Order: sequence, then structure tokens, then C-alpha cells
Amino acid sequence: MTRSYRFISEHRAVFGVTRLCRVLRVRRPGFYEWLAAAQTRAERAADDERLAAEIGEVHADHRGAYGRPRIVAALRHRGRRVNHKRVGRVMRERGVVGLTRRRRRSLTRPDVAAAPVPDLIGRDFTAPTPGRRLVGDIT
Repeated sequence: MTRSYRFISEHRAVFGVTRLCRVLRVRRPGFYEWLAAAQTRAERAADDERLAAEIGEVHADHRGAYGRPRIVAALRHRGRRVNHKRVGRVMRERGVVGLTRRRRRSLTRPDVAAAPVPDLIGRDFTAPTPGRRLVGDIT
């Protein structure tokens, strides 16, 4: 939708708004609403840039370890009212991610000395009658 409105905005001097709206199958009042909201979109983009700068500052202060939840808490501690979804969106758009410094531990370790279990049915799970082949797996 936005691409259509942007196209109409760029070419309205040549073809006219009514014709372009008809060809692109968009509502003409919708185009004018989009046009009127340009100032609001610009303000929001500027506010997102300021928020991204603050996020980058908090992220750098903590050596890149903070992810979205901790960054939201830090921003709120600084007195900034933010929504966690907006912080997540801004971080995702800018490629800011928190680092995981802990090593992942595996709770189950396979026994390397154990013999593999033989495949008794040869991966053929079809049965001639019900109740003839019962198989199970505990993965």
C-alpha cells in the first residue's frame, strides 16, 4: 500500500491522482490520509533514531551483553518511557543483539562405547493387519 501511495505521490503531476488511484486500485481518500501523515512518520523516524542512539549507548556500556529485556529495564531506569516491542523492533532493524557468554551445557551425553540398536524391521512401517508391527521411540 505504501509503495502505491509513494508512486502516486511521485507521478501525480503527470497523470493526476484520480487516474493513478483508479489504475492502482487504491482509495483516493486513503492517499490523502497517507499524505497528511507524512509529518508524523518523519517525527516517528527521528524518535526511532534517538531511541537507537540510546539503545546503542546502553548496549556499549554493558559490552554488548544486554538484550532487549535488560535494555528496556535500563532505559526505564534512566527515566525513558519505552515499550518493549518498540525497543525490540528498533534493535532488530539496526542489527543490535545481546551476546550469550555462558557455555551451553548438554545434560545427556551419549555413551560412545554402546553398540547401536539394530533396525529389526528395515524401516518398513507398513503392517499387513492392525497390531502386527508396534514400534516406539524414546528420543
